[in-house]
Amino acid sequence: MIYGGKDEPVAIEIEHEKVWHQLRKEAFHASILSLDLDGKKQQVLLRAVNMHPFRAQVQHLDFQRVVADQKIHMKVPLHFINADTSPGVKLSGGVVSHVMNDLNIACLPADLPTFIEVDLVSLSLSHSIHVSDLKLPSGVEAAGSHIGNAVVATVQVPRGAVEAEALATAESAATTAAAATTATDAKPEAKSK
Repeated sequence: MIYGGKDEPVAIEIEHEKVWHQLRKEAFHASILSLDLDGKKQQVLLRAVNMHPFRAQVQHLDFQRVVADQKIHMKVPLHFINADTSPGVKLSGGVVSHVMNDLNIACLPADLPTFIEVDLVSLSLSHSIHVSDLKLPSGVEAAGSHIGNAVVATVQVPRGAVEAEALATAESAATTAAAATTATDAKPEAKSK
């Protein structure tokens, strides 16, 4: 189905094998596509995909026509880079947690990115990158509920490390207490004359 723009909605059929392979590509979901309908090319966005519940079969696709001078709203994937070299991971042994994997954006069709890069190179332990910290391409703005201080990624201490540290501290305290008790028991008692 193709809808939107100034034309009427049109039901179309697309060769299944080609669509199936294209759906496996990330860029197919977040870029402007060109469909050839009866010799006339139309710029569209993939808006909905319905799959068969258990077969590898596409049952329905919705495409929205793109109008060059109207803003579009899309979910664009986030690509995280430099996680291994961030101070929170490299120096402090933290683990990067991706809170968001995609971002709602608004832009003109010509400005639509296929992905947004999130650089984690300066992310320290227990710190986060927010939507407002992202460097969005020219003409692209965050839209929807992601505006402002929504967290995109954070570096946290691994849960097992926190538990191991607490256990080591408890064992150390118990050893110190046991040593102190042994030292007081070992003092010779003074004899009275």
